[in-house]
Amino acid sequence: MSLKSIDPWVNVSMGSVANVAYMQAVKQDYFTKAGDDFFRNIEAPELIAMMDKLGVEKVILTTSSHKPDQRILDFTTAYPGRFFLGLSPDLSRGMKAMWGLEDIAKQYPVAMARIAPFERGVAPDDRIFYPFYAKCVEMDLPVGINTGICGPPMPSECQNPMHLDYVCYHFPQLKIIMQHGADPWWEFAIRLMIKYKNLYLMTSAYAPKYLPPTLIHYMNTRGKKKIMFASDHPVLTIERCLTEAKELKLNEGVLENYLYENANRVIFGKREPRYQKYKIDEFLQS
Repeated sequence: MSLKSIDPWVNVSMGSVANVAYMQAVKQDYFTKAGDDFFRNIEAPELIAMMDKLGVEKVILTTSSHKPDQRILDFTTAYPGRFFLGLSPDLSRGMKAMWGLEDIAKQYPVAMARIAPFERGVAPDDRIFYPFYAKCVEMDLPVGINTGICGPPMPSECQNPMHLDYVCYHFPQLKIIMQHGADPWWEFAIRLMIKYKNLYLMTSAYAPKYLPPTLIHYMNTRGKKKIMFASDHPVLTIERCLTEAKELKLNEGVLENYLYENANRVIFGKREPRYQKYKIDEFLQS
């Protein structure tokens, strides 16, 4: 089956994080068996060749918004329309982190912002995140938030999807994408997606063949437009994830939504920054 796809989570700088403590733990554990080749940097021509071979139209690469990796920024300029950015802010920098998001988005193709609660050990409904959410609403920028028990041996209760209940309630305009699945809290995640129209989930870092029956049922029924494919390459390779995705028992049209349409609509759809259309009379009447 020849289908185009979008991969919203690809890593190209694993060699640059090889010495991070929790990454070393991952290497030694059962979460990856990639060996020494796992920790190396991937160059743009190599990734483009892989994308063309597998029918991947575009991917998102993650970099810091306060100290962006110039090598990753260069991917987007060398191959416009193929590589986009997911910015990760240092929330301890306060408003400087928010201004950094804006500055980079003016110069480079920023598709989303993303946070991993386990890195701080703080749940995403904590007040430290609220300026970040407000800024992303202003920019009409989707936010990816890691959910589920994380791969590294770090505390993970902060990534229980239920922590997003208040976030979705207080920021109904914010497009939120649960990242890395939601294991073992899949049913919580599904119930929240039914409840909130702007809450989605991508299956990055989760092999499609292991997706639970409850999620497959949701994808085939009420969740046709809610679930997005992603790999976390090279942790799980793009090729493996695409192969397994195409073997899922999905109803007609659902695979196309999963591999391409949902991400293209939610992440790459037309953006309308609120600060460009804000009018005081609209505010007073709302």
